[in-house]
Parts: sequence; structure tokens; C-alpha cells
Amino acid sequence: SRITLKTYYCQKGVFLCVYVCVCLCSMQQKNCVCALLYIVVLCSADGQLTFVSELSSKPAQKLSKYGWYGNVRLQRFHIPEETAIARWLFSITKGHNFHCGQHNVTIHIRWGGPPVINPVRRVFPNATLWRPSLSLILPVTSHSSITFNLSNPAPGDWYIAAHLPEDDGRIEQKGFPSCSYFFQPQLSIRRAVDTPILQQGTFLQQTAAPDRPARLKLYVPEFASSLSVSVADCSSGEGVDSGNCSLVLRLGSASLQHGPVTVNCSGIGCSAALSNPPWHTWLRVVVESPKDNRTVTFSIVSNYTVGCKPKSVGLAADDDISKLRGNSSYANSTSAGNSSEITEGIAFSNQSMSLQTPLLASACVWSIPVLYEEVDVLSLRFTPVNGPNVSVTNTHPTLLTYPLHTQATGGTLNLQLTLNTTNIILSNSSSVVACLSPWAPVLELNHSQPCHTALFGGYGVHVNASVPKVVIRLPFPQSTSWYLTLQLTCNSSDCGNTSLVSVVPEVFISACVEDCGTYGECRLLRSYSYLYAACVCKAGWSGWGCTDDSTAQSYGHQLTATLLLTFSNLFFLPAIVVAIRRCYITEASVYLFTMFFSTFYHACDQPGVAVMCIMDYDTLQYCDFLGSVCAIWVTILCMARIKDTFKYTLFMLGALLIAMSMQLDRKGLWNLLGPVLCAILFMVTAWVYRGVRRRHCYPPSWKRWAFYLIPGALCALIGVCLYILAETEDNYYYTHSLWHILVATCVVFLLPPKEKNREALGWSRGWSWSWSWRPRVCGYTLCQSGKDELYTVT
Repeated sequence: SRITLKTYYCQKGVFLCVYVCVCLCSMQQKNCVCALLYIVVLCSADGQLTFVSELSSKPAQKLSKYGWYGNVRLQRFHIPEETAIARWLFSITKGHNFHCGQHNVTIHIRWGGPPVINPVRRVFPNATLWRPSLSLILPVTSHSSITFNLSNPAPGDWYIAAHLPEDDGRIEQKGFPSCSYFFQPQLSIRRAVDTPILQQGTFLQQTAAPDRPARLKLYVPEFASSLSVSVADCSSGEGVDSGNCSLVLRLGSASLQHGPVTVNCSGIGCSAALSNPPWHTWLRVVVESPKDNRTVTFSIVSNYTVGCKPKSVGLAADDDISKLRGNSSYANSTSAGNSSEITEGIAFSNQSMSLQTPLLASACVWSIPVLYEEVDVLSLRFTPVNGPNVSVTNTHPTLLTYPLHTQATGGTLNLQLTLNTTNIILSNSSSVVACLSPWAPVLELNHSQPCHTALFGGYGVHVNASVPKVVIRLPFPQSTSWYLTLQLTCNSSDCGNTSLVSVVPEVFISACVEDCGTYGECRLLRSYSYLYAACVCKAGWSGWGCTDDSTAQSYGHQLTATLLLTFSNLFFLPAIVVAIRRCYITEASVYLFTMFFSTFYHACDQPGVAVMCIMDYDTLQYCDFLGSVCAIWVTILCMARIKDTFKYTLFMLGALLIAMSMQLDRKGLWNLLGPVLCAILFMVTAWVYRGVRRRHCYPPSWKRWAFYLIPGALCALIGVCLYILAETEDNYYYTHSLWHILVATCVVFLLPPKEKNREALGWSRGWSWSWSWRPRVCGYTLCQSGKDELYTVT
């Protein structure tokens, strides 16, 4: 038995026809009887595509004012293949009921990678290239929402970034009520599940109506140099005008930065041609009928041309493994600056040239294998397996492929191209042209050919004898395969003796641009499972790589700020002296601890170059915060004048609880308010008890109130108001220094005078300021006679 099966695909209401040729042969007969069977199956009831809905939502996040990229709330959505319509709903809700005024929330949308934004109009670093993303501005009062619709969106990852206007520099203390806005994005898509496939050279019968465009998809293989899609046999079936159809043919998807190729068809047909189409991907084809109430029937066909392919390397991988083993030093090399490595690379490159020269007649492109190496988080390096030197000729291009996965899009793509002029001197009329492009390479390069593929733009550079080195940086590159095409070009048709040169392409992913320079810090950020990096600048520097010095602080300003914040802590010295003279040794030790760590914490906390850190920054900050709260705690308890046993127990217990709360939330509001309120409660309780018992106001002296307590309380109140309400990024050096002075001054005023009966205190028993020690035995004091050196009992 032998069966031949042919299948014709179902297209928009056309029947599925299966032609079966069955040859039946009996055991006795040698001849076969063939029967023709037609099996007719209805594709669907109405012949339409089936669409399904998919919904996705992200949790609400609190928005921040923009100061650097870390203030941006980044969300990632995935749009699958064959999506017809994508609709985002952006909701913004105010967190408090009191009036905060109206703020504008800016929303950025980008496909393939996080949006590169510049809301404060700062200067980007040199050789840094970027394209602005789509931005939406949403005014917000209490609750606002906006929808954004996109037809035929590009499949893959889409990134949404939102932030409030530029930060005004005001320092808000954590825990106090403030204007807060919460941003929540939601995505709804309509996806086709039975999109017809447009095969190479096969006509498909399709129907397009104003409300039902024809949707198809075709696969573009690797090394395809051109693609054409043709529409023919157009007919609307409406009288004399049936052969004059108006159709709109669209190839590709909408990515906001690049739209599909659109061709307006008239008559009975038209065609669209793409040069350098995207490789190894599905391409969307949409045919629309713009006229109302008119259904158009047409035939559509696609053809692609593979005009350039490298010579096959076969299935054996032993040669590649041997190259990796023999040239592992190239994979670990970060630069071509070592002369010995360059010499070895040239020798190896010359050897590879001799091997590749016979291939010139059979191959039109040199495809160089590239080693993909993960160095660190958001740090990748691509190295040619044949060595750092790559051969470039004028007859055909040299191609290198760099695949970038989603995990690599949160960094910066760096390309450094260096012309190797060790053995060959390039004339002034010749240069090496390079094109770095996503999705597909440009396979024909010259001075007039733009670095642009069919649907996406590229980045073109060139090196020659006068400019032997160029660098480009691409923040947040798109997640796809990037292609670097190299070719030698000359002004004349013949390059003469110089027909083969060597260049060193260095392509790598770094977290930030040049590690954010001297006045910046590269920080790794996370949005759920997605990692990305950004620069936080200091000392007034700004920009994507902290290279914009328009508002930078001078060295004198930085030094003045450091001296103010550190030497203002010396105002604790009078408080320490007063505490010692009044026999409050424990309190004096706490003030000394606070002064020491506050001084060196602020010396280490400076944003510029005038910085000195004697230990880890986190340790200095912890000790500074702990000492400040403990100083307030012991001062108020000392004012309560309670018994020593109870007082020192509260000292120790409070210090332990404060240390625990600092570990939980170092900048929390209740870390300061809790101890202050508890200490004031103890003090007020003790004072009321004494006042009731003595039937007199406590403290009894009006001079104590007028010259000590009221001035000390005013100093503390002014300091707290400055600390909470008046501090900004610009005046921080002055207001915080004044805070140090006021807090230290209020301690001098608020410390109570020395107790008259200090012998009743446990720590002072036997202590005399005449530096003599008198021990007590059973309630008696042993006296020493300096003359007779005898002890007598009195």
C-alpha cells in the first residue's frame, strides 16, 4: 500500500482540501488500482482568526521625584508573538487625603530594553549614543488613569518607567507624612492563535475587510539579504471597480521607535521589498482595506533571497575546542594594549588569513566565531576565537555576531574599534567602515551606504590612519543579536597593495559608563528578577555617567563643607567638661562617644574628594545614630534626678533597646521619638512627684527656669525644627552643622547642677577631687595620717 498526501491550508473561510492518492495492490496482481479521494473539512464556522485575551498586572509602587535613575519605578511586560492589540492602563493614586497640589507624572515606554531618559536635560558622556523613548505626561490630583493602545506591537519585553518631576532637593525625614503617589500599570492584549503562515513562493488566497484585516506571518532565515511580499489578483467583486482595489500592505511590527514598512496598493496588485530584513525571526504581514463596507479578495506571496552565506564549517567541533584551549588568554584579556599579545595576535591572524584566502571565491562574507564570556553581574565580554585581531578586506564584509540576552540589557554595550597599523600602513584615502546593528547586519558597506537595515537603525563608525581608534557606548541595549560588519573601503575602485588590514574590535557589556567616573558611584538596581545599573552622582555632578559639571562643587566648597560638619561636633567639648565637673561621668562618656563618631562619620559621608574614613562607612553611620539618640536619652533621664540604681538601669536598658531599633530601621522616626517620649515621661513623673510631695513647683528656683531650662528647651526646639523642616541638599552643610551646635549647647543648659550629697551616690563613694582615696568599712571612713602613716578609726 502506498499513500500520497497533499494538504492545502485553510485561509479565511476556504475549505481544507486533502488530496489522497491510494494505490491498492493485491497479493496476486502486480498492477495497482489508484483511487482519488477528496476530503473536505470546514476550517471554522466563519473563517475568521481566533483571538484570545491575556491580562497582566504589576503591584502598585510609590513614585519618587527624579534625581537619578534609581528614583524611577521600572516595570517589565512580555508581549507574545501574534499579538494584534496591546492596551496599557496606567493608574496613579494619591496616598494621603491632605492637599498636595497637582503633580505631573512622566511615563516612559520602550521595547527591548529599559528606557534611557534625560528629564533634567543633562549632558551625556562622550561617545554615548541613545534614542529617546515615548513619554506620556499625566497630571495627577487625587486619582488619575490613562490608557495607551498599540496595534501590532513588536513581540518581546516592553519596559515601563515612571517618576515624578525633578527633585527639589528637600530632605524629608522618614516617618513624617508627605505627599505620596502610587503607580500601577496593567496590560491587556489580544493575540491570534491561528495566524496563517506565508510560505516561500506559495500563493495564499486572503480576504480583507475594513474591520477584519488579513494577518499573516512569515519566517525570515539567517543570511537573508532581501525579502519581497507581493499582492496580486485583487478583486472586490463590486461592479466595474472590482479590479481597482485600495489596500495597505504593512511589513513588520510597531516598536514606537520604528514602525512597519507601509505600502499603499492600487489596481490589482503591489509589492513591498525589504533590504537586509531581520534574521532568524517571524515577520508580521498585515493587509488592510481602508474603504468602508468593502471586502477585498487577493492573493499574496513572499520570496526571500539568501545572497550571502559563509562557507560551512561542518559538524566537527574539535577545531573550535582546540582554539579555545590554545588561546584562552585572549578570552581573559581586557585590552589590546600589551604589545606581546598584539604580536601573537597578528601572527595568528596572518595564519588565519592564509587559511581564509582560498575561500574568497566561494564565500561572500567572513563569519568570525565569537566567545561569549560572563565575567560578573552585568559584565560580559565578547572575544573573537581566532584572537583579538580580525582580518578585513575590501572584497567582502567581515561579520561578527554578539547575542544579547534579557539579562544583559540592564548594562551598557561598549564597542571599541582599533586599527592595527603595526605591519600595514593604511593610506589616507582608505578606511575601515564598521556598522553595529541589531536584528540584522548590513552586508554592503561603503561611504555612501547608510548603517541602516530594513526595519531598524544601526550605528556606523570608521577608522583610518588619522583616527585609528573609535569608541561608542549604548546604554540599555535591546535584547537581540547584534551584528558588527567590517569592510575596507577606498576612494578608488582598487585599494592597491593594501587590500587586507587588521582591526581589534572590543565588544563588552559593563554595568555603567566608565564606572561613573570620579564623582559617581555605579549601583546595581533590581525590579523583581530584572537587574539593571545606574550612576548616582555626588558633589553637584550630574548626567548619565556623572560627567556634567554644570552644577559641580569646587574643591574649596567640598573642603568647607567637610570642615563645617566635622568641627561643629567640637561644641560637645563644653558639654563634656560641664558633665565631668558636675560628676556626671557616665553622661560625659556618652557625649564623648557621640562627638567622636559624628565627627568621623561626616568626614566619611562627604560626596566629593575631601573624604576621610577611619573605618567602614556603615559602622560609622550606625555608631553616629546610636550615640546621638543615647545622648538625648541619658540627658533627659539625668534631668529627672532619680536614684542611681534606677537611673543606670534605665541607661543600660535604653541603650540596648535603642541599639536593637537602630538595627531594624536606622532612619526610622520612632528610633528618636520613642526614647525621647519615654525619657520625658520619666522626667515629668519624677518632677510631679517631687512637686506634690514638697507642695512647690519643681525645680523650685525661677532662675533655673529662666536661665537654664527655657534656653535649653528653645535650643533643642530650634535644632529639631532645622533638622526636620529646613534641611535641603544645598544647605545641608550649614543647617546640619547648626544642628550639631544647638544640640551640644542645649546639653550644657539642661544638665542639672551637681547634687549636694554626692556621698550618697554609689559611683562617687571614696572619690575625692584632692586625688586621695578614702575607703569605707562598715559605714566608717578610714582616715590616713600623712605624718605618722597610721590608720585610726573615727
